[in-house]
Amino acid sequence: MAAVKAARRPLVLGTRGSRLAIWQAEWVQARLREIAPDVTVTLQRIKTSGDNILDVPLAKIGGKGLFVKEIEEALLQGTIDLAVHSMKDVPTALPDGLEILCVPEREDPRDALISRDAMPLDRLPRGARIGTSSLRRQAQLLHRRPDLKIEMLRGNLDTRLRKLGDGEFDAIVLAAAGLTRMGWAEQITEYLSPEVSLPAIGQGALGIEGRRDDEFVRDIVSALEHPSTRTAVTAERALLDRLEGGCQVPIAAHATLSGDRLCLDGRVSSVDGRRLVQDRVEGPATDARELGMRLAEQLLRRGGEAILNEIYGRA
Repeated sequence: MAAVKAARRPLVLGTRGSRLAIWQAEWVQARLREIAPDVTVTLQRIKTSGDNILDVPLAKIGGKGLFVKEIEEALLQGTIDLAVHSMKDVPTALPDGLEILCVPEREDPRDALISRDAMPLDRLPRGARIGTSSLRRQAQLLHRRPDLKIEMLRGNLDTRLRKLGDGEFDAIVLAAAGLTRMGWAEQITEYLSPEVSLPAIGQGALGIEGRRDDEFVRDIVSALEHPSTRTAVTAERALLDRLEGGCQVPIAAHATLSGDRLCLDGRVSSVDGRRLVQDRVEGPATDARELGMRLAEQLLRRGGEAILNEIYGRA
């Protein structure tokens, strides 16, 4: 990688304190050392609201920004220079002065099922207890298997795996990307196809956030930018933005690129999984945001608006 030639200064990288968050931050730190060996990058752990509240479902405490708010405050105050987020945790509206400066190449975006007896989803016994904190996953699992018993599962990745091992659940559903990054992919029983469980917006992608006017950070992280991932995530987040959805609403979307063409699948579900609206759009990758907005409008017209009004308690 070519060294960045902008003026040098030490950098502080903010991160959550979970093992996965630290892995992601250390990965970025290592890449930045390759890009600019003479720039010191230190990590600062920041505890977020989502880390502090572990006994309540995310949907009941407002999923938007729970894992980024305190980190963004540190960016605005200047106590850190950049932050690494899982893009699925990042609200579509950022605070004034902040920007996602870089989106590196995406990891596997699929959901993964891990079961105690190595049974795939369709072979789990009736009434099996499935752990997840995501209404999106809950809705899609119940649409496929209405007999399942979905139970709240909060905590870091290793905590969730331990609870499965302790017998609290028959199976749990996690993001494949996190398991892969931690080197735990061998524990996956089944990768859930997008037809069964369409991923969360931005799932598997990282975002490096910084201050909009910080040209040094912008320059130094630019070498990690992956244009195709940025384009795909842009389309997915445009859909979420138009649907006014938080990260815990049963909204799913996944974009794929083939050459200069983008295909975007989207889905809106009722919490109980009984109603599910889905659609697809395709078009030029350069129109990523417009395609996301178009698909959102199609979903709303096909019944998504009624589902979301019910979830949000709107008349």
